[in-house]
Amino acid sequence: QVQLVESGGGLVQAGGSLRLSCAASGRSLGSYVMGWFRQAPGKEREFVAGFSWSGGVAGYVDSVKGRFTIFRDNAKNTVYLEMNNLKPEDTAVYYCAARRPPGGIYQYWGQGTQVTVSS
Repeated sequence: QVQLVESGGGLVQAGGSLRLSCAASGRSLGSYVMGWFRQAPGKEREFVAGFSWSGGVAGYVDSVKGRFTIFRDNAKNTVYLEMNNLKPEDTAVYYCAARRPPGGIYQYWGQGTQVTVSS
Protein backbone atom coordinates (compact mmCIF):
# COMPACT_ATOMS: atom_id res chain seq x y z
CA GLN A 1 0.00 0.00 0.00
CA VAL A 2 2.94 2.32 0.55
CA GLN A 3 6.61 2.24 -0.41
CA LEU A 4 9.21 4.29 1.44
CA VAL A 5 12.69 5.32 0.37
CA GLU A 6 15.02 7.22 2.71
CA SER A 7 17.91 9.41 1.68
CA GLY A 8 20.13 12.13 3.09
CA GLY A 9 22.24 10.21 5.57
CA GLY A 10 25.95 10.72 5.84
CA LEU A 11 28.87 11.72 8.02
CA VAL A 12 28.69 14.96 9.97
CA GLN A 13 30.62 16.52 12.84
CA ALA A 14 29.05 17.02 16.24
CA GLY A 15 27.01 20.20 16.26
CA GLY A 16 26.28 19.93 12.57
CA SER A 17 23.00 19.45 10.77
CA LEU A 18 21.54 16.93 8.40
CA ARG A 19 18.21 16.56 6.65
CA LEU A 20 16.76 13.14 5.98
CA SER A 21 14.11 12.58 3.33
CA CYS A 22 11.49 9.88 3.04
CA ALA A 23 9.81 9.62 -0.33
CA ALA A 24 6.49 7.81 -0.16
CA SER A 25 4.50 6.26 -2.96
CA GLY A 26 1.25 4.36 -3.00
CA ARG A 27 -2.43 4.92 -2.49
CA SER A 28 -4.28 6.88 0.17
CA LEU A 29 -1.09 8.32 1.62
CA GLY A 30 -3.09 10.82 3.63
CA SER A 31 -4.48 8.03 5.78
CA TYR A 32 -1.05 7.02 7.11
CA VAL A 33 0.89 8.22 10.10
CA MET A 34 4.58 8.60 9.34
CA GLY A 35 7.39 8.08 11.77
CA TRP A 36 11.16 8.02 12.03
CA PHE A 37 13.03 5.33 13.91
CA ARG A 38 16.71 4.70 14.49
CA GLN A 39 18.87 1.80 15.51
CA ALA A 40 22.37 2.24 16.88
CA PRO A 41 24.90 -0.62 16.99
CA GLY A 42 24.12 -2.97 19.85
CA LYS A 43 20.82 -1.26 20.62
CA GLU A 44 17.21 -1.92 19.78
CA ARG A 45 15.33 0.19 17.31
CA GLU A 46 13.67 3.20 18.90
CA PHE A 47 11.03 5.69 17.88
CA VAL A 48 12.45 9.13 17.13
CA ALA A 49 9.65 11.28 15.71
CA GLY A 50 6.19 10.92 14.25
CA PHE A 51 4.17 13.15 11.94
CA SER A 52 0.62 12.63 10.75
CA TRP A 53 0.26 12.75 7.00
CA SER A 54 -3.12 14.39 7.54
CA GLY A 55 -1.56 17.10 9.68
CA GLY A 56 -0.11 17.51 13.14
CA VAL A 57 3.04 16.37 14.89
CA ALA A 58 2.67 13.07 16.68
CA GLY A 59 5.64 13.56 18.97
CA TYR A 60 9.37 13.29 19.53
CA VAL A 61 11.52 11.18 21.75
CA ASP A 62 12.83 13.32 24.61
CA SER A 63 16.45 13.03 23.53
CA VAL A 64 15.82 14.89 20.25
CA LYS A 65 13.27 17.50 21.33
CA GLY A 66 14.40 20.97 20.38
CA ARG A 67 16.94 19.60 17.92
CA PHE A 68 14.96 17.55 15.39
CA THR A 69 11.97 18.75 13.38
CA ILE A 70 9.57 16.92 11.09
CA PHE A 71 8.44 18.53 7.86
CA ARG A 72 6.26 17.29 5.07
CA ASP A 73 5.76 18.27 1.46
CA ASN A 74 2.48 16.81 0.29
CA ALA A 75 3.12 17.83 -3.31
CA LYS A 76 6.23 15.65 -3.30
CA ASN A 77 4.79 12.95 -1.02
CA THR A 78 7.89 13.38 1.11
CA VAL A 79 8.49 13.58 4.85
CA TYR A 80 11.66 15.13 6.19
CA LEU A 81 13.58 14.88 9.41
CA GLU A 82 15.65 18.01 10.01
CA MET A 83 18.38 17.20 12.50
CA ASN A 84 20.28 20.05 14.14
CA ASN A 85 22.99 20.18 16.78
CA LEU A 86 23.78 16.55 16.14
CA LYS A 87 25.53 14.54 18.83
CA PRO A 88 27.64 11.39 18.58
CA GLU A 89 24.86 9.49 20.34
CA ASP A 90 22.62 10.27 17.37
CA THR A 91 24.73 7.91 15.28
CA ALA A 92 22.44 5.19 13.97
CA VAL A 93 20.68 3.81 10.96
CA TYR A 94 17.54 5.90 10.51
CA TYR A 95 14.39 4.34 9.15
CA CYS A 96 11.23 5.86 7.79
CA ALA A 97 8.05 3.97 8.64
CA ALA A 98 4.31 4.23 8.17
CA ARG A 99 1.20 2.92 9.86
CA ARG A 100 -2.50 3.28 9.23
CA PRO A 101 -4.60 4.25 12.24
CA PRO A 102 -6.28 2.94 14.25
CA GLY A 103 -3.58 0.30 14.02
CA GLY A 104 -0.56 1.05 16.18
CA ILE A 105 1.93 -1.10 14.30
CA TYR A 106 4.29 0.54 11.83
CA GLN A 107 3.74 -1.86 8.98
CA TYR A 108 5.78 -0.29 6.18
CA TRP A 109 9.48 0.45 6.35
CA GLY A 110 12.17 1.98 4.22
CA GLN A 111 15.61 0.50 3.72
CA GLY A 112 17.32 2.82 6.19
CA THR A 113 20.00 5.47 5.84
CA GLN A 114 23.18 5.69 7.91
CA VAL A 115 23.82 8.79 10.01
CA THR A 116 27.25 9.04 11.61
CA VAL A 117 28.14 11.91 13.92
CA SER A 118 31.81 12.31 14.74
CA SER A 119 33.04 13.92 17.95
